Parts: sequence; structure tokens; C-alpha cells
Amino acid sequence: MFNIFKQYMPARTKTEKGELLKVLLSFRRAFFALGIFSGVINILLLVPAIYMLQIYDRVLMSRNQNTLLMLTIIMLMMYLFVGLLERFRSQAMIRIGNVMDNRLSSRVFAATFSRVLALGSGNSSQPFHDLTNVRQFLTSTGLFAFFDAPWTPIYIIAIFIIHPMLGVFSIGSALFLFGLALLTELSSRNPLSEANKVYNSASSFAAVNFRNAEAIEAMGMLNNVKKRWLPKHEQFLKLQEKASERASMIQAITKFSRLSFQSLMLGAGAYLAVKDIITPGGMIAASIIMGRALSPIDMAIGAWKQFLSARDSYKRLDELFNIFPEHEMGMSLPPPLGMVTVSHLTGGAPRTNKPILRDINFEAKAGEVTAIIGPSASGKSTLAKHLVGVWQPMAGVVRLDGADISKWPREEIGPYIGYLPQDIELLEGAVAQNIARFGEIDSEKVVEAAKIAGVHEMILQFPNGYDTQIGEGGSFLSGGQRQRIALARAVYGDPVLIVLDEPNSNLDDAGEIALVNAFNKLKSDQKTIFVITHKTSILSIVDKIILLANGAVAACGSRNEVMAILQRAKEQAAAQSPQGVQLKRVL
Repeated sequence: MFNIFKQYMPARTKTEKGELLKVLLSFRRAFFALGIFSGVINILLLVPAIYMLQIYDRVLMSRNQNTLLMLTIIMLMMYLFVGLLERFRSQAMIRIGNVMDNRLSSRVFAATFSRVLALGSGNSSQPFHDLTNVRQFLTSTGLFAFFDAPWTPIYIIAIFIIHPMLGVFSIGSALFLFGLALLTELSSRNPLSEANKVYNSASSFAAVNFRNAEAIEAMGMLNNVKKRWLPKHEQFLKLQEKASERASMIQAITKFSRLSFQSLMLGAGAYLAVKDIITPGGMIAASIIMGRALSPIDMAIGAWKQFLSARDSYKRLDELFNIFPEHEMGMSLPPPLGMVTVSHLTGGAPRTNKPILRDINFEAKAGEVTAIIGPSASGKSTLAKHLVGVWQPMAGVVRLDGADISKWPREEIGPYIGYLPQDIELLEGAVAQNIARFGEIDSEKVVEAAKIAGVHEMILQFPNGYDTQIGEGGSFLSGGQRQRIALARAVYGDPVLIVLDEPNSNLDDAGEIALVNAFNKLKSDQKTIFVITHKTSILSIVDKIILLANGAVAACGSRNEVMAILQRAKEQAAAQSPQGVQLKRVL
């Protein structure tokens, strides 16, 4: 789906830094300090080798207990210092991860919301998993391997000082383990990447279908749905198993090789010690330093799977931020009055390049009620989404009081817009919270909105009144109750533009009467109202009618004018004239 949007996004140059990289670079001083900490730690980790060297070459030769005591005290103090530095380093990484999460969590939330808004349903939790994945890698011990790896040459130089032959052997060992690390990358990168894609696809498929759990259960579709999901899941398991088997095999070879190299280093040192070329202390020290030199490579191989996962997560987040950049706050504008002007509007769903609406033009004054009618798939709901600025036009513009509504800062324009979508979505929480749009609850405004929507008395009958919890998506309410509470949410506060998409689709007679009363009240308050409906009963209170057909305006004018056109169309259709047949299809 992302590929659809990439063609509209400006290509990033090689020198241009991504938004996520800029955040990471903001911690460069902290990472530099951690590098210094790591350097001190790695220098101090030479203490075991030096201690053993002194024990074998000085204490055992001199049999001086005071020297042994002082060396042991110094060694323990150095170990304590290493432990403190390790703790500080770990705490610093945890804090960096938490600060990064705090900086990016709101941005990830906004970008994910923009993606769902543009692409519709999908695995909306994936970006949050990706952010957690990156943060966990930054706070894991696996990252320390990358801080410690640059010190491997220093350890090898120390081994060279003991004896050049041992140094050459250590270089060969390090290169061999580095080759295994590279082999781990090449062998597991593609299977893990494919496994993640398949997993995301399977998770998205399951999440979308579980939203229709009632229909699946009622019609016995569970096994059929599971049959479509199971192959995706099995493919994910196979790919993950393939990558894990390769990585575990290489890790086993790495462990065998590292232990063997350390023992061989000890054997080579023993050979040189027998020849009196180096001391026994040098033999032990070279083996210890060898283990320390190879440790970062071994640690990196062990954490390679986590590193690959974090890298894929980083790429997905970077791509998400690039496709859905942060909205720039425009200049604040005066509160709108409700004048709507649609000029040459051509538009459609963001996930397609095919327009649904073509060259739409009309105006609506404050206080007017405009009905949008037409056959199914004529573009009514698409027009509603453009009227409230949810979808961006392909061409043309929708203006509210002369300003492009899609460019108006959403936090500012939102309170002045009331929107009731065709698919009712209430949020988990109390009735009052939903009506108040999850902002600060003003009891008087909540009750006023409920009364306008004609649901005040109904809400009072709930177990806890306005404090009644409605469940996820309003699952504890009937379809009609959800629709009427959503209508109260749409009229909450002081909206000047109200767009209602099929507001009476689930209403009974009492609900219809309450809806008509709400229209009369809003109209008297000079609110601009657009109502999409298939029911002609509500047309008696509208001022204007827009008839859509095949994404274009087939008729637009006052209620009496358009109703006259519809009546003539019916008469012509009855006479079976070609024009009547065509208009009959429109209707």
C-alpha cells in the first residue's frame, strides 16, 4: 500500500537525513559519552590478564604474600569500578531509550493514524511494535557489542606485545569469527525479512476479520476464515524456522570456534613458554586477552537476530515518517461562520488513483440544510469525507468561509465541525466522554447536545446514565443507540458545519422524529448542514438537494426544483422514453 503514496512524496536525497535519524543524532553526545565509558571499561578489562601475569611471573617467583595481597586489592577495586561503569552505561542506555520513546511515541501515533485514515483497515499496531523493538535493542546488551568491537584491535596489539606469533593467530581467529558474523547476516536477513512481512499480513488479516466476529459466528464462517489465515501463519513459521536454524547453526560453530581458539592460544602459549620464549604468565595473559578480543564478535553474532529485527523496524518507521510527514501548523484563522464553497472538486479514496467525484461545484450558506442523494456508489460518502477535510482532493477545493478546509489546522477547525460517518464508530469509554469527543467534559454542553439529538431521556435510562461504559466500539449499545449518541457527538459544542452520512439508517419512528427536531433546532441556530440519505421522508425539511450520479452532479438546486426534476423523471420513466430510462437508472 505504501507504494501508492511514494509517487506523491518528494524523493529524499542521499545527504538528507530522515526524521528518525535526526532524533537518534540528537543523542550523539550521549552516545559519545557511552563510547568513552566503553573505552574505559575495555581498558579495565585488561586487569584479569595483567593480574594473572603478575601472579605467575612475580608472586609465584618471589613468594611474596604482601605483593599478592596488594595485587588482589587493586584487582578487586578495578572490578568494582568496572561494575559501576557497566551499571552507569546500562542506565544511560535505558534512559536514552525512554527519552527516544517519549519523543517519538506521539509522532508514531499521529503517523499511524494518518496511515489508517488513508489506507483504511490494517495492522495499526505494527508501528508501535516497531518503536518498542528499536527501543529494546538500544537498551539491550547486544548494542554493547558494537561499542566494544572497536577495541578488539587494541587487545590484538596487546597480544602482539606478548609475542608476534600469538598476535597473528589472534588476527586469524578474529577474521574467522567476523566471517561467521557476516555469514549470519547473509543467511538470515532475507528469511527474517520475509517472515516479518508474512507475519504482519497474517496479523492484519486476523484483526480485520475479528471485527466481524458476530457475522462470522452467526453464519459458521470461522473455519473458512481460519483456512485463509492458517497458510499465512504456517508460512511465517517456516520462514522463521529457516532463519533460526541457520542462525543457531552458525552460532554453535561460533561458540565451538571461540572456545577452540582460546584453548589453542593457551596451547601455543604453552609451547612458547616451554621453549622459554615467553613466561607462563604471558601464556595465561594471552589466552585471557584472546577471549576478551573475541567476545564482542561472539556477542554480536548472538544478538544478530535482534539487530536484524530492530533494523527492519527502523526502516519501516523511517518509511512511515517519510510517507506521512508531520503536519505543519498553519496560521490561526478566525472562527468560521459556515459558508461552504465547492469548486471543481475531483477526488477519491487516497489508496487509489481513480477519481470517484468529477468536477463537483456548489455552494451552501450558513443556516441551509442540503440533502445529498443518489444511487449507491454515486460518490455521496466520498463527498462527505471531502466536505469535512478527511480526504484530500485530487483537484479542486472545498472551502469553509473562503479557506481550504483540508489545509485548516485540524485542532482548530475540529470543534467547528460535526461529522456522523456512515460506519458508526464510538470509542471505549463513558457515554459522556463520547459525546464530549473525549475532551474536557462540560456537563451542560453534553446534556444540551444529547437533548438536540433527542437521546437525553434514553441515556438517563442507562444503568449509570451519562457515566455508563459503552464497551469497545459501543458494543453494549444497539445500532440505533450508537447512531443517536454519535449524532449527539456531532452536534456537541458549537459546530458550524455538520455533515451527516445516513443519520437515519438505524432509527425507528421515534428516532426519525428526534432527527427532524434536531435539524429544525440546528437550522434555527444558523448551522450549515449536509445530510446524505436514501429516505425521502427527511427531504421535506431541507432547503437544497444535490443529486449525484456516477460521481457527477446530475441536479442541484432548491428542494422544489430538484423534486420537480425527479417527478418528471418518474413520469418519463413510466412512458419508457430513453431519457426516462436513463434518469430511472440515476434514481
